[in-house]
Amino acid sequence: MVNTNTSALGIIFPNSYDDLVPEMVTERTMASIPFAGRYRMVDFLLSSMANCGIDNITIVVKRNYHSLMDHLGSGREWDLARKRGGLNMVPPYAEANVKMYAGRIEALASIVDYLEDQREKYVVLCDANIAVNFDFNALIDAHIKSGADATMVYQRTEIPEGAKSDNYTIRIADGRVTELLSNDYRPGVQNLSMNIYVMEREALIQMVKDASVRGLVYFERDLLARNLELLNVQAYEYTGYVARISDRRSYFEENMRLLDPANLKALFMDGGPIYTKVRDDAPTRYAMDSKVKNAMVADGCIIEGEIENCVLFRGVQIKKGAKVKNCVLMQDTVVEADANVEYVVTDKNVEITAGKKLVGTDTFPVYVEKGHTV
Repeated sequence: MVNTNTSALGIIFPNSYDDLVPEMVTERTMASIPFAGRYRMVDFLLSSMANCGIDNITIVVKRNYHSLMDHLGSGREWDLARKRGGLNMVPPYAEANVKMYAGRIEALASIVDYLEDQREKYVVLCDANIAVNFDFNALIDAHIKSGADATMVYQRTEIPEGAKSDNYTIRIADGRVTELLSNDYRPGVQNLSMNIYVMEREALIQMVKDASVRGLVYFERDLLARNLELLNVQAYEYTGYVARISDRRSYFEENMRLLDPANLKALFMDGGPIYTKVRDDAPTRYAMDSKVKNAMVADGCIIEGEIENCVLFRGVQIKKGAKVKNCVLMQDTVVEADANVEYVVTDKNVEITAGKKLVGTDTFPVYVEKGHTV
C-alpha cells in the first residue's frame, strides 16, 4: 500500500458495544470477535482506513484487550508498522491521565495530550461492532465540501431487534442533522447511525475539553444531541454492505448471510482488500467420502464428515460420520465422530465429543464458550 492520507488520523473504540454479546467478550473485546471465517471485527475498519491512506490509527482500549493486542501486533499486516504514526494502542492506566473510561468523551479526554501533538487536520472516530468495506476518503471529501463542524455516517435500515444498547437514529433536513435520538421507538426503516464520525482535530480537542470540564460522558447523547442548533452536523448516507453485531443472534445471522455470494462480494470485493493476521495454515483437506454444501471454510480445516450451510474458521475438524448443519464454528473447534450439530455457534478450541447431539434453532442458536467440551 502506497496510498497516504496525511490529512486524517483514525481513532477506534473497541469496547463500546461489549455488553451486546457478554458471553463472547469474557476474554476479548468486540473488536477481536472472530468473523467471516478468518477475520476479526476490527480488521474491516482498520483495513478500510489503511486502504484510504490513513496510516496514523489509535485504538483506545478499556478491558480484555490482550486478545486484540495478540491479533494486531505491530500492525504489519495492515502496513501500519511505522516510525511515525502507524498503529497505536492505548490501554487504561498507560499514563497518569489515561483511566478506565465510561463514554467516548472520557476516552478522548484521556488522550487529549496525544491529539494535540498530532499533525493531521481531521479525525475519524468509529466503533468496532460493524463489518464494512468503507471509503473514508469519500467521507472526508464530503465533510470538507459541506463545511460542517462534524459529519456522521448513517444507514437506511431498521433498528436491530435484539439491541440492548444505544442505537442512535437521526432526522435530516437538507443534509443537516436536526435531531439525534437514542433507541427510537418508531418501527420500520430509520436513519440509523453507524457510529462513524469525522471532524477537525482542533475542534474535537476543544469540544472534548469543554465537555470534560462540565462532567459530560457520552459523545452522541451529551455533546452532539444537545448542540445540534449550534453545531453544523452533516449526515452522510452509506449504501454499501454492512454487517452489524447487536446480539448473539445477529452475530450468527451476519455470518450466515455471507454464504450468499452477492453479500460476500459486497463486503470483500466492492472496495479495497481486507487484511488480517496471517496464520500460515495448510490448505483445507477434504476426505474422499466427505460431503460439503454451501459452506465457507477457512484454511487449515479437516473435513471428513458432512457440513451444510456452515461457516468454519481456521483449523476446524469435522470427524467421520459427524453431521454439521447451519453452524458457525470458530478456530480449532473439533466435532468428533458421529456427532450431530445444528444451529450452534462454538467459540475457539471447543470439542463436541463423539455421538453427541447439540441442536439450537434459527432464532436461538446454541453458544458454546471458549475451550469447553460438550
